[in-house]
Amino acid sequence: MQNTANQSLYQRLGGYEAIAAATDELLSRLQSDPQLRDYWKGASNDNRRKARQLIVDYMVHASGGPAFYTGRDMATSHQGMRISASDWDAFMRHSADTLDHFAVPPREKEEVLAFFSSLRGDIVEP
Repeated sequence: MQNTANQSLYQRLGGYEAIAAATDELLSRLQSDPQLRDYWKGASNDNRRKARQLIVDYMVHASGGPAFYTGRDMATSHQGMRISASDWDAFMRHSADTLDHFAVPPREKEEVLAFFSSLRGDIVEP
């Protein structure tokens, strides 16, 4: 059994490929959700690919991995999108379901969801 006590969340999640796969799964769920899919309405394929890469880089960087996030802060990135508390709750449900889909262990799942929760104030508009 591998000792995970000194490993970063990035390592415990399985590294870049695992985070990229989870991002793809989560985006697929979000973009298919009738409540959330309009947030991507009108986005070109190129725009979607760039946004996906920024999310992967953000998550890799935030979890202690080697990526360098070059995007804007969360408040600036989501300003004016009118993301509601209900939209946020749907995002969190999809996030938890995605982590379950990949059988992420409870400790890591809790850390990821806690990190997402810490971003709520920068994303949800009052």
